[in-house]
Amino acid sequence: MRGGEIWRALVACGTATATGSAVLAMVNAATIRVPNAHAPSGDEPLSVLLPMRDEARHARDCLRAVAAAADRWRGPVRIVVLDDDSSDGTADILADLAEQIPALEIVSGAGPISGWLGKAWACEQLSYRAVERGVLVFVDADVRVAPDAFTASVATMRTAGLDMFCPYPRQIAGTYAERLIQPLLQWSWMSTLPLRLAERSARPSLSAANGQFLIVDATAYRRAGGHGAVRAEVLEDIALLRAVKAVDGRGVVGDGSEVASCRMYVGWREIRDGYRKSLWSAFGSPAGAAAVSALLLLTYVVPAVAALTGSRVGLFGYLAGVASRVVSARRTGGRALPDSLAHPISVVAFTGMTVDSVITHRRGLLRWKGREINGV
Repeated sequence: MRGGEIWRALVACGTATATGSAVLAMVNAATIRVPNAHAPSGDEPLSVLLPMRDEARHARDCLRAVAAAADRWRGPVRIVVLDDDSSDGTADILADLAEQIPALEIVSGAGPISGWLGKAWACEQLSYRAVERGVLVFVDADVRVAPDAFTASVATMRTAGLDMFCPYPRQIAGTYAERLIQPLLQWSWMSTLPLRLAERSARPSLSAANGQFLIVDATAYRRAGGHGAVRAEVLEDIALLRAVKAVDGRGVVGDGSEVASCRMYVGWREIRDGYRKSLWSAFGSPAGAAAVSALLLLTYVVPAVAALTGSRVGLFGYLAGVASRVVSARRTGGRALPDSLAHPISVVAFTGMTVDSVITHRRGLLRWKGREINGV
C-alpha cells in the first residue's frame, strides 16, 4: 500500500472506533446507575471511613459535609478518620472537629509497613474500626458529599443487588490544565466500558471504580480480603472491585454527580504529580501503556489531523470524539462546551503524561506526599 492509502486506512479505522465509542457513551448515559435521592434512609450500621494525610485545606469542609449526610441515616453511624502522620496542622483541625461531631472518632495511623502502599494501609487500619456488619463507605478528604449522599447511594446499591458501588463525584475543574485533563476520568469509562454488562461480569477487565467515594458491603469486603488483598496496588479502588468480583461479588461505578463533588487537583503541577504516581500502572505494563496510548492517538488524534486537511471521514471521526465527551460531561455534571472541542489536545496531553509516568517509575523517582512508591 502507498503512504496515502495507509493514511486513509488509519483515518477510517480511527473514525470507526471513535463512532463506536460515542454510541457506547450514549448507551451508558441512558442506563448508568444513579443514586436515588428519594430513597428512605437505611437502618443497617454505617461506617464512614476517611484516610487523611496533610489534608488541612480539606478536613473541615469534608467532615462537616460527612456529618450532615450521616445525620440523615436512621441506623447506627460511626465516622472514623485516620490521621496518617500529617505535618500540616491536620491533627489540630481533627481534634477540634471531634469536639463538635459526636459520631467522629480520630485515630493515629501506624507508619507504612513493608509491602503496603500508603492509602491501602490507611484504609486497612480504618476497616479495623468499622462495624462488623452493614456498609463501609470510604471517602477521600477532597470530596464534598451532599446531605442525601449516603442514603441515596446505599439504597441504590442494595436495590441493584450490588456488593460495591462507586458513585463517581462531579469532578470540578478550574484552571485550563484541569479542564484539559480531568474530564478524561469519567469519559474514559463512559466511552469504553459497557456498564450494565460490567456489573454482572466477573471479568477483571470489565471493572471501573473510584476510591474518592466508595461504598462496599462489609461482609463482601472482608470476604474479598479487604485492602490487604490490594496492598501493593497504586489503583487500589479498581483492584478492590476485582477482589470483590473474585469472590462472586458484584460492583460497578455510577453517576454520583448529584450527591458528591471533588476538586481532585488544583493547577498543572498537582495534576502532573498526581497522574505521574499512577499512570504507569494503569495499563498493566509499559507495553500495555504503549498500546493504549497508540489506540487513543489513532482514535481521537488521527481523524482530527485528517479533518484539518479536508478529510470528511476525519471530520466525522473528530466530531464523534467530541460527541462522546459531550455526552459524558452532560451525564456526569461536567462542562460540555467548549472544552470537548479540544478533545484531541486532551488525548495528546494524557499520552505525554503516561510516558512521563512510565519513565519516572522506571527511574525509581516516584513519590507522593513525601513517600516513595517505587518497588512495592
